[in-house]
Amino acid sequence: MSDVDDLYQEQILEHHKHPRNFGELPDANRVANGHNPLCGDKLVLALKVNDANVITDVMFQGSGCAISRASASMMTGAIKGKTVEEAEKMYGRFHDLVTGQLPDDADLSDLGKLAVFSGVKEYPARVKCASLCWHTLKAALDGGDPTVTTE
Repeated sequence: MSDVDDLYQEQILEHHKHPRNFGELPDANRVANGHNPLCGDKLVLALKVNDANVITDVMFQGSGCAISRASASMMTGAIKGKTVEEAEKMYGRFHDLVTGQLPDDADLSDLGKLAVFSGVKEYPARVKCASLCWHTLKAALDGGDPTVTTE
């Protein structure tokens, strides 16, 4: 097993077992629900966005596979303190990463630890697991349909 595979497994398992930003956010002003029927992942994402369009707090609840839960945990940590515009750019980059739309030699430094999800593109069924929280984030930021599905 390569060092990247080891890191991937270690990061995913750590965030699955001990998710960050997991729980309720009673004073949220943006909320969306996500569902991946293929895997059974369910997620509620709650954000607190201030008048300057900065995500000051974010929490998630739900159940799902290790990849889905780890992705949500890592995403919430990555977007906290970012502007809505920065979070939307991250959404695009992450989506391109897991769907294989980035070249293999792409600079992933802007994604930080989220780059460990680069191997997901090799497993099409897992792309939906990793991206569920991101699609849910997009729905919460857009303020449109509060429920998204990967189907």
